Amino acid sequence: MNSPHPRPHRGLHAAFLSISLLLTAGLTACTTPQPVASTTVQSFDQAASQAADGLATQLHTLPAFLEALTPRRTVMVDPMIDAGSGERSLATQRLQSRVVERLTATHGDVVELVPFDSARATKASYVLTGTTTRQVGVPNSALTINLALTDLASGKVVAQSSARAHSSGVDGTPLALSQDSPVLAQDKVLEGYARTSATPPGQPADADYLSRVGVAPLIEKASADYNAGRYAEALAGFEAAAAAPGGDQLRVLSGRYLALARLGRSAEAEQAFRAIVVYGVKNRQLSVKFLFTPNTTDFWRDPVVSGPYTMWLGEIAQVGSGAQACMNIVGHTSRTGTEAYNDELSLQRAAVIREKLAVLSPAWGQRNTTSGRGFRDNLIGTGTDDAVDALDRRVEFKIVDCG
Repeated sequence: MNSPHPRPHRGLHAAFLSISLLLTAGLTACTTPQPVASTTVQSFDQAASQAADGLATQLHTLPAFLEALTPRRTVMVDPMIDAGSGERSLATQRLQSRVVERLTATHGDVVELVPFDSARATKASYVLTGTTTRQVGVPNSALTINLALTDLASGKVVAQSSARAHSSGVDGTPLALSQDSPVLAQDKVLEGYARTSATPPGQPADADYLSRVGVAPLIEKASADYNAGRYAEALAGFEAAAAAPGGDQLRVLSGRYLALARLGRSAEAEQAFRAIVVYGVKNRQLSVKFLFTPNTTDFWRDPVVSGPYTMWLGEIAQVGSGAQACMNIVGHTSRTGTEAYNDELSLQRAAVIREKLAVLSPAWGQRNTTSGRGFRDNLIGTGTDDAVDALDRRVEFKIVDCG
């Protein structure tokens, strides 16, 4: 069942990859630390501190930290995310705050943890990533926290740790940009971020993530502007990110669309949504957040929520038919009610979307197929039926071979 949710440019990457040879040599010569993992389930803050301590323990084995030519090494903190959805939430924000606080208190003499921004990017030696992962389908299951420190010169993870936390009392409400996004912004870059955060020391960080890390400070600044309601500044930031090397990311396309929509630039917003669909068709996967009135196949009546749906469907039909890309339309529901009920409801909702697309493009629309997954493929799985699990109430368009 469902309910509505509330509302660098080229030089940067080159700078990341040109850290001193002395630092690289020091890391290569050292013994590779072993990842630190705890299976004890603790409070969220305790688990975050323990994961930070596990990371810090490994720093003691790195000559680059213990024999540094400068007093401290600069560590950029790439904003932490939910591994399943790629979203940033109050929970991931809390994790990041706790980890930075702990590492600063215990290792502030050898590391300087700084925000992910362009001004400090050229001075960074390392990047810190972190994720939360929920065991989907198991109510009140423990969260897994993963942290990793990657050397930007060698491209290898030099320290990694994990811990487990109780999920009760942890607020997973997405931040404004993630909450407003019309699509699941998870793509190969954010999937690579999550893989990097779980990579053992001595192994390369994910190539898709690392190759685009240079543009990440621009994306972070634009995201922060959007979350603060500075939509004009957010638009300028997302457009700068889109023009930069590595800026071909779904979160950039989504951010640009949202900023244009917030600024009332409807025609440009429609073109921006088309770019999202083109990206999805090209990568053979597009997950759109269509919300329905609970227990029905009717779109949610609030125009603030469902107002853009007609435009979204029009762009999906236009791009899909133009590319001759047949789709399996997959319906999903949040985890409320019985499995059988939600399987049927998700299938009915997928059928409604197919019918609407067939009206817009009859010959192409009839070639699309439907399926319903109920809550079996939940990304969040809380069953709260609010902004927290909005991604569980989505429709996926999986590109399939025609015929």
